[in-house]
Amino acid sequence: MILKLGIPKGSLQDATVELFRKAGFRITIPSRSYYPRIDDPEIECLLLRAQEMARYVEQGLLDAGLTGLDWVMENDAQVEEVADLVYSKTGSGKARWVLAVPNDSPIRSVKDLQGKRIATEAMNLTQRYLSGHGVEAKVEFSWGATEVKPPELADAIVDITETGSSLKANNMRIVDTLLETNTKLIANRESWADPDKRRKIEQLGLLLQGAIAAEDKVGLMMNVPQKVLEQVLNILPSMNNPTISHLSDPDWVAVQVILEEIVARDLIPELRRVGAKAIVEFPLNKVIP
Repeated sequence: MILKLGIPKGSLQDATVELFRKAGFRITIPSRSYYPRIDDPEIECLLLRAQEMARYVEQGLLDAGLTGLDWVMENDAQVEEVADLVYSKTGSGKARWVLAVPNDSPIRSVKDLQGKRIATEAMNLTQRYLSGHGVEAKVEFSWGATEVKPPELADAIVDITETGSSLKANNMRIVDTLLETNTKLIANRESWADPDKRRKIEQLGLLLQGAIAAEDKVGLMMNVPQKVLEQVLNILPSMNNPTISHLSDPDWVAVQVILEEIVARDLIPELRRVGAKAIVEFPLNKVIP
């Protein structure tokens, strides 16, 4: 069984390779090649733009792929949405498709777009948005640098943003949000119906989600005197109850917990103060609920 898997080329490429590494898969992309190598004999990879991924998965040219919810909707692709993978090129937040105009534009709402010109890469998404508000406007495809089109080349734009900083830098303001989006693992529906391929796709989804769940978290283990155990447990936050193990010395126990890395830096001195010893912080690759 060979699973044909699409890896997004472009802005998500490096973040995706790193996510797979944390999930336990090593992907290498040779220079000028669209066929990444992966250390799993059951997977063959193909490098494709995220905008095209859903179409090829729907057609069965790929069994599965990683792409944004926005491009699934833009292509109206009939695929199986297997797993939410909330990561991006700059962090772990979601992105938004927004309607934006120059700061000095008289456009204040979608209704003000009647008869106007809009530049965007997501034409179908934009047309459906306008139709839903009963607005007719000219929607033109933008090949990039969309935020610099107004006011000379367009009255407004529909563009994707994570932080809004690029729009602000180009003196643009957001009027409305069309869609909140994030990366998804999607599958061809025939491939999803195949037991062997479904097993592999579900395995991928589980491990990738586990790698995302481990982002910004660390493990903490320590030795704690029985007499201060209650104090330590009151200090520790946890995803679940802390793990407590007996040591050879009956007066001591070992305590292990998973927590946010930013929390650990403040807790460690406090834990040491109340009597915890041999405190070890360690990184996590995956957290499987």
